[in-house]
Amino acid sequence: MNRMIFLLKTGCLGIAFIFIFLPAAATAPSVADNAMDYKAERTRMVRFQIGARGIDSPSVINAMQKVERHLFVPPPLRSRAYGDYPLPIGEGQTISQPYIVALMTQVLNLSPSDRVLEVGTGSGYQAAVLAEICSQVFSIELIEILGQRAERLLTELGYRNVHVKIGDGYQGWPEHAPFDAIIVTCAPSHIPAALQEQLAEGGRMVIPVGGPGDQELVLLIKEKGEIRRKDIIPVRFVPMMRGNGKSY
Repeated sequence: MNRMIFLLKTGCLGIAFIFIFLPAAATAPSVADNAMDYKAERTRMVRFQIGARGIDSPSVINAMQKVERHLFVPPPLRSRAYGDYPLPIGEGQTISQPYIVALMTQVLNLSPSDRVLEVGTGSGYQAAVLAEICSQVFSIELIEILGQRAERLLTELGYRNVHVKIGDGYQGWPEHAPFDAIIVTCAPSHIPAALQEQLAEGGRMVIPVGGPGDQELVLLIKEKGEIRRKDIIPVRFVPMMRGNGKSY
């Protein structure tokens, strides 16, 4: 019996739905997968999915080229790690489409000295990309098994500037605030007040906002204590969840 995975692709021109059928026997990396030239796949991803769509920040391009995305997806899906779509990582969560990771990172306009809060650690891939660019990354994951797995992998890969916490990202991480930038990789129905408060003056936040089928990726900038909003593109992310299993 085949398995069907439903994926959502978001790009400059809108949203497309992708269905990928995986053989039931695909429970371990194949010989072909083991022999893949991941570096070449990553180079193609950066050239055709990232650069060709207008991502031109040298630091973002370098980070996307350096971070080994295939290490952040389940082994059976590693041959698809550099495809132009999100992939499931377990527990009902996904690793975002490469272009979306690059876009969200670029709009934050990060500096090497920046301290960044990430809400939704997931596989740890976005945190690794951020860690290649900025000083410190504080990442919160609600689902314990995902947070622990990501923290273990990031440590193994040598990312000493990433700090992972298991908890409710809606509340942010006040002990380490204020943050120069905040990136949210799950969608609440509204922008959490706690996250806005934890932005430093001049800080930026990128966050998907809205309910199923009606989400917008937005950029918020704090200037003189006030929040200025700019809509970027329509997107679709998993909802931001509470500890009781309900969404915000």
